[in-house]
Amino acid sequence: MIALRCEKEPELVRDHPEPVRKPGEALVRMRLAGVCDTDLQLARGYMGFSGVLGHEFVGEVLESDDAAWRGRRVVADINAGCGHCTDCVENRGHHCKTRTVLGILGRDGAMAERLTVPERCLVAVPNGVDDDRAVFAEPLAAALHVADDVPPGADRVVVLGDGKLGLLVARALVSADKRVFVVGHHEEKLAVARSAGAEAALERDIGRELDDAPAVVDATGSSSGLALALRLVRPRGTVILKTTVAGVTDVDLSPIVINELRVVGSRCGDLGMAIDALEAGRVDPTPLIVARFPLARADDALRRAAEPGTLKVLVDG
Repeated sequence: MIALRCEKEPELVRDHPEPVRKPGEALVRMRLAGVCDTDLQLARGYMGFSGVLGHEFVGEVLESDDAAWRGRRVVADINAGCGHCTDCVENRGHHCKTRTVLGILGRDGAMAERLTVPERCLVAVPNGVDDDRAVFAEPLAAALHVADDVPPGADRVVVLGDGKLGLLVARALVSADKRVFVVGHHEEKLAVARSAGAEAALERDIGRELDDAPAVVDATGSSSGLALALRLVRPRGTVILKTTVAGVTDVDLSPIVINELRVVGSRCGDLGMAIDALEAGRVDPTPLIVARFPLARADDALRRAAEPGTLKVLVDG
């Protein structure tokens, strides 16, 4: 089986073992997958991951215990919890202490011909949502989750980062009727943000006009993003951390205490809400697609996604 496997470094292999479906799991054929910045961080050693990369995908169920799933197009919550603990019962298992995470922690991911996913993690894709949109369900769910931490009544939200996640967060917040200002480094990508209804500016051009923001989202994927967020947010405002960076971040945290800031980590969201937003047309992520590769060239897709300024790269199954 063809798969993009990460051991010490990513490697495309053609003899990866077929996944073995356990009771309660579905065997899924990957139709389309997306390359995420987290995949790039894992390839650089983040979390010491070993296995098949990929957690953004849309697929078709080949086998399952529940016959209702067979033949259906699906996306999946990447968190596979135990199903029994308090977090699994009350909060979808996103923080279950024994969870595996698709393509990130203890579970092979979607950059392969086939994969297994717990049936409880599956979300059906309606006919009105094509694969190019459905493949964004997982990152869109994460982007929509940002709105949960924006303070009520906030008159604007500053999003730092004009990469694929920052632009998707901006689209999600605009769909939630927030006034959004995107800060980035690429004028052509800021134009994409403006086309979705956000305001935008190059980081080098901003002065003090963005200071005193009630909420700032760090989606830079850079160790410098937090420092800028702490500079822009108003006292007692909220900083929402949306990206992970391999390695140690060196930043002065004293403003958090001095200005009594609320710093919130934000990770996964509700896949059902994301699918609903895609079906209703509230968010169109397809302008972010810049390249696609067949699975047999998934290693090239990873390299393309790692090039500075690249937006969403897709891998066809």
